[in-house]
Amino acid sequence: MRLLFITPQPPYPPHQGTAIRNWGLLQHLAKNHTLALLTFALPGGVSAESPLRQVCSHVVTVPVPVRPTRRRLRDLLAGEPDLAGRLRSDAFVTALRALLARFEPEIAQIEGLELAPYLPAIRAVAPTAKVVYDAHNAEHLIQRRALDTDRRHPRRWLAAVYSALQVPRLARFEAQAARSADAVTCVSAEDSAALGRLAPGLRPILIANGINVADYAGVQPLPLGRTATLVFSGKMDYRPNVDAALWFAGEILPRVRAVHPSVEFHVVGQQPAPAVRRLHGRDGIMISGAVPDTRPRIAAATVYVAPLRMGGGTRFKLLEAFALARPIVSTRLGAEGFGSASGRDLFLADSAHDFAAGILTLLADPALAARLGAAGQAFARVNYDWSVIIPRLTGLYRQLAPPGSARGSS
Repeated sequence: MRLLFITPQPPYPPHQGTAIRNWGLLQHLAKNHTLALLTFALPGGVSAESPLRQVCSHVVTVPVPVRPTRRRLRDLLAGEPDLAGRLRSDAFVTALRALLARFEPEIAQIEGLELAPYLPAIRAVAPTAKVVYDAHNAEHLIQRRALDTDRRHPRRWLAAVYSALQVPRLARFEAQAARSADAVTCVSAEDSAALGRLAPGLRPILIANGINVADYAGVQPLPLGRTATLVFSGKMDYRPNVDAALWFAGEILPRVRAVHPSVEFHVVGQQPAPAVRRLHGRDGIMISGAVPDTRPRIAAATVYVAPLRMGGGTRFKLLEAFALARPIVSTRLGAEGFGSASGRDLFLADSAHDFAAGILTLLADPALAARLGAAGQAFARVNYDWSVIIPRLTGLYRQLAPPGSARGSS
């Protein structure tokens, strides 16, 4: 089939969740399908040597739009969700129309809710193409959870007010996007249920996040600390990750260091927010910022931690830690969507006391930590390798647009 992917940023290099998912999909679908890509990119974002040009017959980029504060405020006052205007671009519409006419896709797949405003252009230019909305998150659910967390902290009430405004707007916007697509895919059963409640009759298809587990075999750990090392990774200006790092540093790490004073906490990921940067050097905390490859740093974790209290979807950070056989302590929300079991694949804990206790248990029993890591690695291999996931997506494509049903099929 001819598949057009529309993404918010280049899928390669895969340095964050959206790009990791998109690159995994493109890399594997290219083996049996003809692909085209339309994406926003900074200057030089997709070089002539990029692997994207090896897997896609067409790669079209449009400059990332700049949204002035005045325009953002106007959108907010008009009652739109903030996310709806994040990637609004006339140049993108023009490029999309041209690529649709030239490539003639059977399937057009939009990656994430911020691209939903471009769905009418797809319908107008390519009415026979089937549209798949790949919902990386149930965005209204993320905002509701952020609201529930932030309103408990007076210093974060402004953020809570923002979320309170966004929740109903996002719910309406997501429902409209879901109803406008021919199929909706999502990454977890929890997101599927949340989206299904927005649009009666909607039945999102579960296409989980995945990784190439083999890519993690033989990764050598980068020495980070002299003793036990706790690692958390992610895009560190993302609100759920910022909250997780601050909560861990303020309430969990002191409990661990009261027993093991030399334990270090390493936060790995691009664009750390100012509140995260200020943690660097305090009480064994190291903030690395962006690194070329997070795998050696995750591999160095004595315990990988995921102290997330808000967010949605399923976390690539946990998949990477599983694949690297790292023992994990996570909140239940942090491990949501995986179906993993506490004590079998990882430890789950939601209070600061229980989270610290889980870490201390693993530090005190290296054999238990090794068994937990090995079990998690096997869990990821069986359930979350792309080789397991891609056939589910191609099956959906065949249902929507059987081979030979559209002009130019391959």
